[in-house]
Amino acid sequence: MSTTLGSGSSLLISGATIIDGVEDRPIQGCAVWIEGNRIRAIDRYENLRIPPGTQTIDARDKYLIPGLMNANVHLWLGIFPLGDLLRYNDRAQDVVAEAAQVALKNGLTTVFDTMGARKPLIAVRERINAGELVGSRIFCAGWIVGLDGIFSLDFNPNAAPVLDKTIVEYINAQCAENVGPALSWMTPEQVAKEIRRYIGKGVDFIKYAANEHRWGDATTSLVFSPRAQAAIVEEAHRSGVTVQAHTSSVEGLRAAVEAGCDLIQHCNITGPFPIPEETLKLMVERRTGAVVFPFTQQRFDWIMGNCEIDRAYFSTSDVNCRNLLRAGAMLLLANDGTQWGPSQAADPLLSTYWSAPGDDNLNPLDQGHFVWLKAMEEKGTPAMELLRAATRNIAVAYGKEKDLGTLEPGKIADMVILDRNPLTSAENYRSIHMVLKDGVVVDRSSLPTNPVLTRPLDPPTEEVLDYRAHRHIGRSGFPMCPMCVPR
Repeated sequence: MSTTLGSGSSLLISGATIIDGVEDRPIQGCAVWIEGNRIRAIDRYENLRIPPGTQTIDARDKYLIPGLMNANVHLWLGIFPLGDLLRYNDRAQDVVAEAAQVALKNGLTTVFDTMGARKPLIAVRERINAGELVGSRIFCAGWIVGLDGIFSLDFNPNAAPVLDKTIVEYINAQCAENVGPALSWMTPEQVAKEIRRYIGKGVDFIKYAANEHRWGDATTSLVFSPRAQAAIVEEAHRSGVTVQAHTSSVEGLRAAVEAGCDLIQHCNITGPFPIPEETLKLMVERRTGAVVFPFTQQRFDWIMGNCEIDRAYFSTSDVNCRNLLRAGAMLLLANDGTQWGPSQAADPLLSTYWSAPGDDNLNPLDQGHFVWLKAMEEKGTPAMELLRAATRNIAVAYGKEKDLGTLEPGKIADMVILDRNPLTSAENYRSIHMVLKDGVVVDRSSLPTNPVLTRPLDPPTEEVLDYRAHRHIGRSGFPMCPMCVPR
């Protein structure tokens, strides 16, 4: 599964061009010395006192970068489609683990899960942290504060009428727990109390809904008053965790920035009205992390021409990305990264949404970060800032910069070795040669170790007669029905 060096082990990576995320130019002629799971030194080989028995990775003609990060993934949400949720709900931990392994295989050594059922996310997080399971390092928020569960008006209102009421209530309760829509009725003090309770359940950070999430509605109203938003932020900070907001309008964005959020999710989505200049300036002044969902020009044009619902939400998203870049906002890579199953990928309804299948689809967990880098390159982001948006900026916004985000002595040894120079083309981030997490070389070929959603659906095991096609479907394949055999 991985090349384990063991406690106190020593590893040297030599010959690579080092792009550390700190310096503005690549570092030549230096080696990286790792002891245990931390970087011990970055220096010329002759200056290092390497202990006997140190393993060596020869990375000549290759490029060494910090482990990539994703500021917004949904590891559990792969079972969001009704069929998959009913099929795999009792395997939620397996689904989360599989997604974390798909992420790691594709260079994402750390992911921030911003919405999902809390219990399976925390369970898998702990197994990975304990070394029992290989996977991306997970930090999770649990559910979005203020929103209802997955089978509600906030996400999938069409599922409730076809399911038993008890099942709907059970699944929704698994999601929302004590931070659901009832909080929108409360005073700021009462909201803060529930936030404190939720943090005590083990989440790593708080995400709340500044705007509602009823995709396709004509409005995008605020869920919490400015006073309640401020109370959420203050309580989270008092507890030592970061806080972020889901926004989808210019006023929702402004309210979240003024409340003191550390970062704003998909802040470039503001419907038909672009972000006002004064809000851009405020975000830059406060160093608010600006998570953006950018599209390649090809995908953006396709959405505008084919997606009636998404068009309203994303109409100014491209302009907002460019304006945030121009204003000097701290940009963060994210994409709602999710691992879909084969049934979801084949769903014809998906073909009318922004996440429709294709090489330029921003959404998939295995490729979306590469599409993000390409899309922002198209919009003029300097090459070094692309790297920082995928590494250092995310660590800073989430308060993890002491351990993660750059290649520096003392930091955790998460890194990716590339075959091609990422500073000459964003496409080169796909050229992954090797991934190291915690100073351990990841066996990418073995991931995911326990496929669930990535496994093709099993064929029917019993004979079925399809009267429309007059074909028997069963173990023997698809032989002609006797009534259809030519006579």
